Amino acid sequence: MKRVFSLLLAFVLSLALAQFPLTLTDDQGRSITLQKPPQRIVTMLPSATETICSLSETACRRIVGTDQFSNWPEQVKSLPKAGGLINPNPELIVSLKPDLVIVNSARLVEPLERAGIPVYITRPQTFADIFRTARVYGEMLGMRAEAERLVARIQAEVFALESRAAKAKERPLVYYEIDPTPYTAGPASFIGTLIEKARGRNIIPAELGNFPKINPELVVQRRPQVIVVTHPEVGGIRNRPGWGTIPAVQQNRICAFSGEATDLLSRPGPRVAQGLRLLIECFHPELK
Repeated sequence: MKRVFSLLLAFVLSLALAQFPLTLTDDQGRSITLQKPPQRIVTMLPSATETICSLSETACRRIVGTDQFSNWPEQVKSLPKAGGLINPNPELIVSLKPDLVIVNSARLVEPLERAGIPVYITRPQTFADIFRTARVYGEMLGMRAEAERLVARIQAEVFALESRAAKAKERPLVYYEIDPTPYTAGPASFIGTLIEKARGRNIIPAELGNFPKINPELVVQRRPQVIVVTHPEVGGIRNRPGWGTIPAVQQNRICAFSGEATDLLSRPGPRVAQGLRLLIECFHPELK
């Protein structure tokens, strides 16, 4: 029996290695080649960390460092933290001897490639990107089957919640605020898709883009019935010029999220269904 298991394991590994060398095009249009599945990975955005860890325990153990915001699952909290988008630490990353670094901007490419480290740039913004990136990471790690299982699980979770939301009697107009600048989420973004699946109607015009900075007057004009806030300055919303006339403010239908809830809503990754659940409960409290 032990010999059969060893032969089976060798066969599975041979199938994975057959994909390599593997050449991929990242979201910046750059081509990178991996000679073999990476064993020491640094992830510089939380959605990448969470997605890789959701592929399997084995995949998660290959992560040797992350950005400062990666905090799920529990085991990544103790990993070395290499800063964030505005304060990355290339020296720390190089010291971890990674054979792949996943980033969301080109800022780290030059110093890491100079050190001979492959860099993959990913910029997931849409709902479809959640599944696309899962499949890319699965391909990189020689774990295509695991990636397909993850995609199927996420889609099933989302579908179950979407079916529940379909029972709602109303579809409220929704304004989603990411920060008080204010930045928001357009309908084509993954957050915009979650609003739609939660049976809400996004007030932001699609032509403004996925995550536009807007004029606050637009919100006054569009008169949302629900406001979703994922930053700590929610108290100032009621005092903004003209916002006292907005139905959501008048009726106190402001859903303020923080901590883990903000992570669930803000990360295009494997926990997206949990973010959808939060929006459904915000828009349709009668469905709780």
